[in-house]
Amino acid sequence: MKICITSQGKELGSEIDPRFGRCKYFIFYDTETDQYEAVENRWREAAQGAGTQAGQFVASKGVSVLITGKIGPGAERVIKAAGIKVIEAQGMVIDAINKVKQG
Repeated sequence: MKICITSQGKELGSEIDPRFGRCKYFIFYDTETDQYEAVENRWREAAQGAGTQAGQFVASKGVSVLITGKIGPGAERVIKAAGIKVIEAQGMVIDAINKVKQG
């Protein structure tokens, strides 16, 4: 399963970024291989539509679960239309990943 976590840094020990569309990084984590990739959010400085554009990007990566602080209505529509489960969380990225892996 592929998970996306909004993050304030590039490492699994980073804090979850509370903002979806304006987060600093997206961490894409594969639970089958335990491999991850951190991608800078290029839409975080957009004048408008940051959440929708970020949502389209995340959906294009084939994730099943999104872990974030809060998600706006535009981004939520895109994410839900893609069939991605949204989990609101705070704390460390790795802790949220472990909770999802444990079920």
